[in-house]
Amino acid sequence: MSRRLEDLSGPEVGERITDSSIIVLPIGAVEQHGPHLPLAVDHVIAHEAAAALVAEYGDAHDLWLLPTLSISKSNEHAWSPGTLWLSATTMLSVLDDIARSIATTAARRLVFLNGHGGNSALLNVACREIRLDHGLKTFLVHPFVPADHGGESPEAELGMGIHGGHQETSVFLHLRPDLVHLEKADRAVPAALADNAHVKFGGLTSFGWLSDDFFPEGHIGDPTTANAAEGKELFETAVRLLGEQMAEIATFDFGR
Repeated sequence: MSRRLEDLSGPEVGERITDSSIIVLPIGAVEQHGPHLPLAVDHVIAHEAAAALVAEYGDAHDLWLLPTLSISKSNEHAWSPGTLWLSATTMLSVLDDIARSIATTAARRLVFLNGHGGNSALLNVACREIRLDHGLKTFLVHPFVPADHGGESPEAELGMGIHGGHQETSVFLHLRPDLVHLEKADRAVPAALADNAHVKFGGLTSFGWLSDDFFPEGHIGDPTTANAAEGKELFETAVRLLGEQMAEIATFDFGR
């Protein structure tokens, strides 16, 4: 049985989408990831993680998959030709329009499954705005929380493998090995930031940045040690953790 919302007919939406249904919107990006990875990295990871999540846990938690939103807020990579991006204003409008459409169904829970760290702050804003404007319970989850948002990065990357680094390249070697060119990879870790107590990726003080502020290649991390076996383990662990989150989302009710 398909759990893609788009595969339902109009009458079937009324029959099969209920107030216990969870609508999952994968959100990726089309943006440069250095010389060793394609533009498609973030939307492929978001799409594949969401598809695996719904395939494995859809029946248990009444999950329904929306088409992947592949283009999002990627203007930190606007310097690189080929990057496609929406402004923050446009992105919020698109998300609001999607939420307004979902609110016409019986579903009351909308999950953003985000594969692009540059979206994270804006998606938190969208969650609250949609909650206010459309009454939906809104949630933000990540297959991999970026290091600059509190996620983990290998010690060799000094906690700063945030874009096209070891883990992301490993996952992509698992998902699309034919699109990875490790022979073009090099280490690009802003080691000077590691000496800061607060102003650094994952530190208490956030800062605005563009991906070519650090290195002209545009990636931030060390992809040279990436491998598909680790990528497979990372991906499968991510799907399992997403499943655990869906179990809590399914019953979440503001502590009442």
